[in-house]
Amino acid sequence: MKAVEIKKDIYWVGAIDWKLRNFHGYLTQRGSTYNAYLIIDEKITLIDTVKGYLTKELIERIADVIDPKKIDYVISNHVEMDHSGAMPEIMKMLPNAKVITSQAGEKEHKVIYKENWNFQVVKSGDTLNIGKRNLHFVMTPMVHWPDNMVTYCPEEKMLFSNDAFGQHIASSERFDYEYPVETILEEAKKYYANIVLPYSSQVVGVMSIVRTLELAYICPSHGIIWKENIPLILENYDKWASNKTDKKAVIVYDSMWDSTEKIAQKVKQAFEDKQYHYYIYDLKDTHISDIMTQIIEAEYICIGSPTLNKGILPTVAAFLTYLQGLAPRGRRAILFGSYGWAQANMKAMERYMEESNIEVKLRININFIPSLEQLNQVKEEVLSVI
Repeated sequence: MKAVEIKKDIYWVGAIDWKLRNFHGYLTQRGSTYNAYLIIDEKITLIDTVKGYLTKELIERIADVIDPKKIDYVISNHVEMDHSGAMPEIMKMLPNAKVITSQAGEKEHKVIYKENWNFQVVKSGDTLNIGKRNLHFVMTPMVHWPDNMVTYCPEEKMLFSNDAFGQHIASSERFDYEYPVETILEEAKKYYANIVLPYSSQVVGVMSIVRTLELAYICPSHGIIWKENIPLILENYDKWASNKTDKKAVIVYDSMWDSTEKIAQKVKQAFEDKQYHYYIYDLKDTHISDIMTQIIEAEYICIGSPTLNKGILPTVAAFLTYLQGLAPRGRRAILFGSYGWAQANMKAMERYMEESNIEVKLRININFIPSLEQLNQVKEEVLSVI
């Protein structure tokens, strides 16, 4: 395994997870990387590790540059196990190395790994001199764990950004000029929508700090390193964090006997007439994490389900539970569906909307099979509220 030189004496020494297809419940069709970085200076410093089962890959890449036992500092920006899984093996090799982490990070390391390593706790504004370089620390709690922090090297204009600006992409390419930028940005959007979105208010604060830094490189914990397209990812993070939406609708539904699907098609036609960009998804065929990637920029979320027993179809309930946890703000909802003898579907969907603080603009519920007249009325009703 070979290290990849980012800049003189700074190396990527992470691991590539080619097989990963599910991460925290969302599909990662392109796999991922767990990025770790090695800085060769008077004090040799490792920033983060990798998922446990790829520890050997990390050690081999470090050994391509130096004897791993020479490492003086291990900076743990985040204790989640895809970042810290190699820590037990690494620290066995480095009994005298210091683990630089946040106060919450020290606590989480001890709880997870049951070890009392040589911790040095840092806070925002602290600096660690490692020789020719200095490393500045900024706490970023709840983006997306309490322990999160980022590390900045002013001499190299390099931000080790933890989960921020990351993407789940497995590739042999390391830099944004080596890989299609449209794909990187799409995966960055998916990562934000499915992991970071609930913490957007904290991201706004982080972005205000990031904007003050001179940046030649952004080195995230997953995926591709940003170098030539830094303004592009910063612009998009500003947009996603502020919950700005486009003239866009996402229509999500499941149907038993095609009645709800017929209504969904009329909802779609209304948005088409109003010249909205729209996406329509049958939950039998589309994973909820792919839908969230579009919802992050959508003004309208339209959700449809027939009544099933005392509620809604399980696919729709699962999507709404997932949506509720990710908590997009400032969206408008249209609820629709069909029922036989109980309108339990609308009550269930309304409850999710209320708990998610999403404004419901329209409710459409049709008994059994909609007539052509009723379907045309659906379209007119949607047109009247958008």
